Amino acid sequence: MKVTELSILGAFIVESKVWCDERGFFREWFKRGDLDAAHVDFPIQQANLSTSRRDVVRGLHYSVAPEGQAKLVTCAFGELDDAVVDVRVGSPTFGRAEVVHLAANEERSLLLPAGAAHGFCVTSEVAVLTYLLSSPFNAAMELEINPFDEEIGVPWPLSGEAVVSEKDRKAPSLAQRLAAGELPRY
Repeated sequence: MKVTELSILGAFIVESKVWCDERGFFREWFKRGDLDAAHVDFPIQQANLSTSRRDVVRGLHYSVAPEGQAKLVTCAFGELDDAVVDVRVGSPTFGRAEVVHLAANEERSLLLPAGAAHGFCVTSEVAVLTYLLSSPFNAAMELEINPFDEEIGVPWPLSGEAVVSEKDRKAPSLAQRLAAGELPRY
């Protein structure tokens, strides 16, 4: 695996070789030893999987749990654009967003640091996203920021009208979460 840091502190693109033949493809998308060699600490506590259709936008979600929640995400089927937003108060990259294209048959995964917000937009007919989490889901500690917050300006690659949950659509902006003291600390 190749580990490359993004412009957001603690966020990485993780690349692993894809072997293709007439049967399809095979990919080792997580190897603890490779992350250890890159000095990236990522203890897995939970694994999640979501399926979404074209133009679904999920996020921007983050955790304020005391132990934090880092995520390693990879597209297991289809294609999507995955966004990471630094919402950690005090971080030198606070407010910065990066978008990484993920596809099942490509080499990239995205490792998000604890305290970063995460979201994605499906660009294929259907996509499956898998998540490895460094801490278990804790509903009371999970918050969201409106994925269309103009201050953040994530360039979602929509081909039609966005399909968004009511909770995400009504979520506060980054500025509102900051003013309310509802963001993690760096």
